[in-house]
Amino acid sequence: MISWNFYESWVVQNWQYSVPTLAFALVLWKVLSYQAPQFEECDEEVTKVAPQNQTKKKLSEEEYIGEFQDDSYDEVDTPALEEKPHIPFYGATVILDSDPTKFYEIMNDRRSVRMFSDRPIDYEIIEKCVQTAATSPSGAHTEPWTFCVVQDALLKAQIRDIIESEELENYERRMSRRWVTDLKPLKTNFVKEYLTTAPYLILIFKQTYGMMENGRKKQHYYNEISVSIATGILLCALQAAGLSSLVTTPLNCGPALSNLLKRPKNEKLLVLLPVGYAADDCTIPDLTRKSIDEVLVKY
Repeated sequence: MISWNFYESWVVQNWQYSVPTLAFALVLWKVLSYQAPQFEECDEEVTKVAPQNQTKKKLSEEEYIGEFQDDSYDEVDTPALEEKPHIPFYGATVILDSDPTKFYEIMNDRRSVRMFSDRPIDYEIIEKCVQTAATSPSGAHTEPWTFCVVQDALLKAQIRDIIESEELENYERRMSRRWVTDLKPLKTNFVKEYLTTAPYLILIFKQTYGMMENGRKKQHYYNEISVSIATGILLCALQAAGLSSLVTTPLNCGPALSNLLKRPKNEKLLVLLPVGYAADDCTIPDLTRKSIDEVLVKY
């Protein structure tokens, strides 16, 4: 009979090789034996087959709906929006004229301005433009926007300090070479004089969720898309009022600016608009827009 001593075996005597080999084999077995969740694809949604025969449907573009889905409380069948009878609507009644050419001419005259005059602006004009922006449609009529209008010189200087500090880092370290190169024709850099020269700064925040009277969070569907549409309407209103503006997205500045303005945690900065009249010596890039044939596809 052949006797076998475990302690004198190759496995023990060469443990520095055998132990890593056995560990690798165990990990490999776990990986190969893992069964990934199965997905069934269809035209409009992806269905994940979850454990215990539970099925969860994932909607197309679900990431735009909101930051949370809470179906756990008793009021789930009660709409957040008050239910009221529908009323008659007869279409647009306040129009420029029957030809949309005039509105096109107004908006085609709009250009992004980085050189502002310090000429004062009646605050009521700004307020009416923001009120116009707030007519924007929104997901489930949640109206997920907050417009912060800054006129105070000291506050504008603090905003500029925050943004220029971050923009210096952006241009020198964070942004790709391609990004910086593509911005060269626009002659932009980390210095943002317009933040203190423009009479007004409008900081537009998206509300990622709201609050209901019972203290629970209210879902804000498509909050970023809704606020983006409102921003577009604001640009139109400002232009129609004869004011110039610039759409800026201060990279990495959102938390600091939110803290400066003491905004609640459910609000996230989306864009910042300097607003005013163009300076007498203002210059802009000589750009052309795409033709209608390049942007419109008729079926």
